[in-house]
Amino acid sequence: MAGRRRVSGSVAVALCLLPASLTACGGRSAADTARAQVQDVLDRRARAVLHHDERAYAATGDRASYADLRAVPFADWSYRLTGLRRRGGTATADAELRYRVTGYDRAPVVAGRTLTLSAGPGGTWQVDSDRPATKAVQQLWDQGAVSVVRGRRGLVLGVGQSGRALHGYADLADRAVPAVSDAWGTGWSRRVVVLVPRSLEGMAGLLGSPASGYRGIAAVTTGEAGGSGRTPADRIIVNPDAYGMLGPLGRQVVLTHETTHVATRARTNPATPLWLSEGYADWVGYRGTGRTPVQAAPELRQAVAEGRVPTALPADRAFGFAGNATRLAEAYESGWMACRMIAGQWGEDRLRAFYQAVGGHHRRPGAVEDALHRVLGTTLADFTARWRAYLRERLG
Repeated sequence: MAGRRRVSGSVAVALCLLPASLTACGGRSAADTARAQVQDVLDRRARAVLHHDERAYAATGDRASYADLRAVPFADWSYRLTGLRRRGGTATADAELRYRVTGYDRAPVVAGRTLTLSAGPGGTWQVDSDRPATKAVQQLWDQGAVSVVRGRRGLVLGVGQSGRALHGYADLADRAVPAVSDAWGTGWSRRVVVLVPRSLEGMAGLLGSPASGYRGIAAVTTGEAGGSGRTPADRIIVNPDAYGMLGPLGRQVVLTHETTHVATRARTNPATPLWLSEGYADWVGYRGTGRTPVQAAPELRQAVAEGRVPTALPADRAFGFAGNATRLAEAYESGWMACRMIAGQWGEDRLRAFYQAVGGHHRRPGAVEDALHRVLGTTLADFTARWRAYLRERLG
């Protein structure tokens, strides 16, 4: 290049003396160094969790949180630093936490976390706090010390619950799993994780939604839907306030219902209407209990008695928890009656095959209609007419 000259030695030295944040001359920038140091302390913290090493955990900073999660049997626990904001001797880190529970999770739970840190001696960092990131859900140990009860088929994790109460949930899970397998088959994990927070507010924190949306809802199931065949990290989350108001049969029906969602997760996707997924779960929950439609569908029975027989199977929006409680009950009962009718008129094997056929589609349009034709040999119009007649016959 014309006019090119060699840089003098004095200029070269001056460049290397610029702040490390502005040049990488001779090594990494200060920002890169800080990121590496923070990632290192997070890695050491993760190893301490996995090795149940309280001393090593305390060496990374805040030790109080260790007591809250120490009882949980983790197979994996790791952090990936995604952002770092440093101000003097303090820093705020954004991280992705990935963990698996031993014997239950085939793929990790992924949770956003925000950690505050302070600078220690020798270029080290100490963790001062580790909390859910903005808009991220809480983990159970964010709510207090976790107690663990192991059943034959389930792992129950609770906060603020007695050992007797947690053993009760484990017994329910031990009965629910074989009941679901008897109806659905054994091609699923046949193990469940049940989370029991202290209260409705704790349940809402685990779901990242307002508590008002779950008042009166005894339990929900979270997980990844959509045909992976793995049900990687499903959780049954209990609302202890509502659950405590149920009798023994009601508690078993609810936990069997939620366990059904775990079993059917891999065959449930956007093509599956809620009347089918919730109705099938209720059908499995009530299966073998001897409960009649009059006993198990009181809200729908009242509607039929008043001449308000539904004209169509309930739409997904009817299952919103924040809506009218009576309408919500009618939606669940309508789905249950539809599945009960299929089992009674076509057989239980056809009901299961119908569910799987609907889930074999990737989109909602045409999924139910095609499965009705191929598995049950009918049309949506005929099926709806049969269902409406079935409601009048059993609930009128």
